Order: sequence, then structure tokens, then C-alpha cells
Amino acid sequence: MRPAIFILGDSALSLALRIKSSVGGEIYAPASVTDGDVAFGKATVALQDLFRSRRGIIGLCASGILIRALAPLLSDKHTEPPVIAVAEDGSAVVPLLGGHHGANALARQLADFLGVKASITTASELRLGFALDEPPEGFVLGNPEHAKKVAASMLARGGDPETWIMLTEYNTEAADRLVYHPKLLAVGVGCERGADPAELRDLVSRALVSVNLSPHAVACHASIDLKEDEPAVVALGDVRFFSAVELNAEAHRLHTPSAIVLAETGTPGVAEAAAIAAAGPDAELIVAKMKSRRATCAIARAPRPILSPAGRPRGVLSVVGLGPGDATMRSPEATLALDTASDWVGYGLYLDLARDRHHGQVLHEFPLGAEEDRVRHALALAKEGKNVALVCSGDAGIYAMASLVHEVIEFEPCRIAIDVIPGISAFQAASARAGALIGHDFCCISLSDLLTPWDIIEKRIKAAAESDFVIAFYNPRSLKRRDQLERAVAILKEHRPAETPVVTATNLGRGDETSDVVRLDRFDPHTVDMLTVVLVGSSQSRMFTRGDGSVHAYTPRGYAGKRRTP
Repeated sequence: MRPAIFILGDSALSLALRIKSSVGGEIYAPASVTDGDVAFGKATVALQDLFRSRRGIIGLCASGILIRALAPLLSDKHTEPPVIAVAEDGSAVVPLLGGHHGANALARQLADFLGVKASITTASELRLGFALDEPPEGFVLGNPEHAKKVAASMLARGGDPETWIMLTEYNTEAADRLVYHPKLLAVGVGCERGADPAELRDLVSRALVSVNLSPHAVACHASIDLKEDEPAVVALGDVRFFSAVELNAEAHRLHTPSAIVLAETGTPGVAEAAAIAAAGPDAELIVAKMKSRRATCAIARAPRPILSPAGRPRGVLSVVGLGPGDATMRSPEATLALDTASDWVGYGLYLDLARDRHHGQVLHEFPLGAEEDRVRHALALAKEGKNVALVCSGDAGIYAMASLVHEVIEFEPCRIAIDVIPGISAFQAASARAGALIGHDFCCISLSDLLTPWDIIEKRIKAAAESDFVIAFYNPRSLKRRDQLERAVAILKEHRPAETPVVTATNLGRGDETSDVVRLDRFDPHTVDMLTVVLVGSSQSRMFTRGDGSVHAYTPRGYAGKRRTP
């Protein structure tokens, strides 16, 4: 996750921008600082929220400010994110927390960039040149509960650090030594459709125990792509998938090839072949296929740590609702999906609305009207094993791409993961701007007849009018559709009193946002364009003017009938 570059005023902005250019991240600044990425109110609250979310913090301020703000949250050094204090003039870089969780490394990177020396205070790094509980990529500390004790002995007694360290892929007890497990193992798996995830997990555990291998030494799990959507396989995590052709290329290395498996899958073995394929061409099969009632498992060992397993991960397509447009109205779930995606797909305007989260993701821009092309392209990327965000405005499931995604995959099945992330829809935001017009039963109707014949739309308008729903009209007008809104309003006037409130909102959540509340008999449909949503109240909806001149609209829920009369 990108670090938060935290500043308290304009005086630190120049350095913050330089640091951002070097290490990435977002600039968190008071609302008075116009060029920050994220505005905050109270500094202490913002710092604590970042810390709780395990976000790295680079504070361009006095270290005491960071210490006092975060002190109430300090409890477990093993879960603390990096927190670094940087002097406003760039003369000092001090890692305060999370030294062994990236802070020391990030501090060195910042110090090199700024041309100063990082103030590293971690004893093991100062004496030994490395952090004992932060091993290099491809290794895992197997007995962290002994790390502090062993580190103290090493520092007290001195000597060659290698005499205090053991490297092994096997389970071992060594209370007086630090045991590091190199990630040498790839676990191949297969199972019947609908197998219990617990059965497969248990089989993998038994396979490791059978030859005393440590689970810390497992770099990945692997299987055939036919199992990409198999819950038992997916639940293992870190799974790499291979085609039958790719696995069949390993047939000569299998210990237990099967003609039956070959006939069913196109490869004479799944678990063994997947393990070998993931571990690489120099790997050896050290646990041949083991079987439970509905699952299989095998283990291969590589000669060196597996840093980039072969195969591909399961593809993910997140259909992301951005909300009306402003980043403050976007859900944290949507922000996370944008941040973790490798590729964004969407209409150009929608991609622009998410630019504040862009940090290297590949953009795939499509014109308005190319909705199915967008969906198919996003699905194709996900089928390659990529993490894809299909970007929508408002809510992804309301007149947006989520429905079309599911329509396509129903008739053209695929095995990728689909995640629909909702957002604040235009009708919700419009109602909120006006007050609470959707405080009671409501419905949404699109006036676009590109995909739905007008006679069907008209029947729905009449039914909603007769049922006395508050109605939100989407797509009220376009360059070609000029009179549908007028016709819809004419129908509603037959069922609504003249004083019924009508809310119009344009470019919600954007810099040129406008909204208005007028009576139905004074509503002019010609003031509406394609970027406007129109809400028409029910016969019970009300509007009133407050002392500051603002007009509010709401629909009573019925509490007046329960209210005591004084």
C-alpha cells in the first residue's frame, strides 16, 4: 500500500511533492493546502486512522507530534506499520515505528534521495548490518518468539552471525538459533468438483508432515486451470494455475501418471505436474501424489527460493462504483479495489474521476456507447490472471456494468473471480442534497429507449405514478431523445399535486455540481441535460424554505401518526 505523506501546512508541501515523486504515495494535508491529495480535519484523528489501517506514514513534522498522536495505539510491534519522521527541510530522516516492517528500508531510500543519512537505531542493524526479524525476499523467520532472545545473545557474545542462524525447509527445534525457512516448495493440488476445503487443507498439511517440511517453506500452491473457480483450491491462497497443455509438458517427470486423469483433464497428472511446473525446470518431486477421498496433493522442491512462481494467479474482475465523482464520496472498498488493480477499464470520463488513485495502473479507455466492448475487454484481461477494475460512476449495479458483466458470463462461463463494489448512486446523492426525498418508498426508471422500448417505459411510469412512488428518472435527455422527460412529467401531473417537489441535480460530486428544488407545476424539463438526474416526489412529499433561503424536500415516513399531540 502506498505511504501517506503527512504534512501540517504549506511550508512542507514542496518537500512532500519531491518525496512523492521518489517513493509514490499520497499527500495528506489540511484542507487549507490546495495541492494535497487527501484533506484532513484534525491531525491526530487522521494519523490514528492511517495507523489503524496499517498504512505507512511519512510525517514531515516534528517526531514528537507523531509520537504523541500514535502513542495510545501502540501495543504490538509485530503489526505496526512503518512510521517515519522527516524534518521539513529534509535534513533528517528518522524511522520511529515498524523498523522491521519496512520503515528502516524506506528511511534509507528517503535518506539516499535527500542526500542525508538515515537515523537507524535498531540494534541488530547497527551491529550486524541486517534486521534479524526482517529476512530477505524468499525467506521466512520460523521461530519469531525466539528472535529477541537470540538477538540479545548474538549482540552480547559476538562472533560470526552465521553460527546463530540455521537455513532449512524442514521443521526443526532450535531455541538457541534463528531458523530461517527458504521458500523452496511448491504444493500441487487437485480435487473433485465441490470437495470440502477442509479436506484439501488437511491433505496438504499431512503431505508436509509426512516428510517433516515446514509450511513456512511453501512458496505457492498450484493446480490446473479447470480448478480456477474451485472453492477448495481457491481457499488455499497463493494458487498458480496452468493449462492442460502446460502440465502435459511435465508428463515425463511424473511419478504416478494416470491414463484416466489424462482422459479427463488432458494431462496424466494434476497435482504432481502442477507442483513441478510451479517450482521450475530444476525442481524435484519430493512428495509423490497423495490422495484423500476427494483430493490429491504433491510437493516439489526448487534448488533456490521461488520468488516468482510460474503459472498465473486467478483473475479478478472488480466492477467498481465510484459514487457521484468526488473522492470523499467513494467507499474505502472501491478505493482499495482501484489501488490493487493492475488494469482499469472504463469510459474516459469515469477513468478521469479516479485519477487521484492512479499510480501506474494500465488504463483501457472506451468511448460512450461501447459498454459491451468494455465488459468483454475487462473479462479478457482477467482471464489472463490480472486484477482488473471495471470503473463505473455512481453504483456499479444501477444502470451500470455489473448487470452486463453477469449477463455475459452466464452465457459465456469463465472461472475468474467477480466482485461487485457498490457506490453512492446519483439518486441517493440528489436526494441527500435536497434533504430526504427518498425517505419513503421509491423507484428508479431510466428514460433511455435505446435498449427498452418506450411503450414499456411508459407503462412503468404510469404504474409508479398510480402507486405513488417517489420516482428517480435516469437518462432523462440526450442529443437524440428530447421529449421523453416532458411526456413522463405529463403523466405524473395527472397523479401529483402541483406543489409536489421536483429535485434536479447535475454533475453530482464534481466541481461544477448544481442542484435545485422546484414545484412540479413550475418544473421546466428543458433545463435538464444528459448529466442530470431528476427526482419527483410522491403525493406526500413536502418542500419548505429555511431561514438561510435554502429549499429542502423530504418524504414523510409516517411518524406524524404516532406522534403525541401536545
